[in-house]
This record gives sequence, C-alpha cells and structure tokens, in this order.
Amino acid sequence: MSDRPDGGITDEIRVPAAAMVMKAAAKSECPRCGARTMFRSFVNFADRCAACGLDYSRFNVGDGPAAFLTLAIGTVLAVAAILFDQAVHPPFWVHFLIWVPLTIVMVVYGLRVAKGALLTVEYRRDAHEAGSIDVGDKRPDDSKP
Repeated sequence: MSDRPDGGITDEIRVPAAAMVMKAAAKSECPRCGARTMFRSFVNFADRCAACGLDYSRFNVGDGPAAFLTLAIGTVLAVAAILFDQAVHPPFWVHFLIWVPLTIVMVVYGLRVAKGALLTVEYRRDAHEAGSIDVGDKRPDDSKP
C-alpha cells in the first residue's frame, strides 16, 4: 500500500515498466491500442495494426534479438544437455528427441517475444533511426557553405 498526497491510502500495486513491456510482447499487443495485431505470422510483423492503424514497418527491430537469443538459448541448452548426459548417459537419439525440438521452440517463441518487446520499447520511447528526419522537420539547406 502507498500513501496518496491527499492523505488517503491506495491498494494498487505498481508494476515495473519492464514487466509490462514483456507482458505486452508475450501477448503480441499493439503498443498504441493493446489489440493483439502485432504479428501476421509467428515471427513476422504485420504491416500495420488492424485496430488503430499504427505502422509497424517504421520500427527497425533488426537482427539484434535473433543474435542475442541464439547465443543465450544455445548456452543454456548446451549446459543442460551436458549435465543431462553426465547424469543419465542416454543414447544419442534421446538427446536428439529432447534438445532439437526444445531448441526450435525456445528460439522461435523467444524471438517473437524479443522482437515484440523491442518494437514496444521503440514505440514508447519514440525512437528513430540515427540520421532520420521526421516528416515535420526541415532539411538543412545543403547549398550554403
């Protein structure tokens, strides 16, 4: 509970911004209106939100989430596979049945969440490409020295 400036007490719990971003990303919610319209396929963004018209193509998510997830998930699963092998000593086909599908699921779902989180943060922070000029901005006159 927290005290309000007017002396009253509220029962609301403050949720950290990072948790809200991850929740919105996991649900594929549009950062503007909250509709679940962010993706057209499992890891490809829709062109725009069907509910509010937000243009998703203006955001540059890039390959950062893919590279990070590949390294992070690969490390975790490699350590888990080594520990599992040392503890149980299963045949190779058991490793194949466990780790290949688990890797695919974790990378694809993780990529979806990471890309959604990055797009949400870019929208909330009003991020722009370096050197880009907004429609309302004027270009500098290059003819002057």
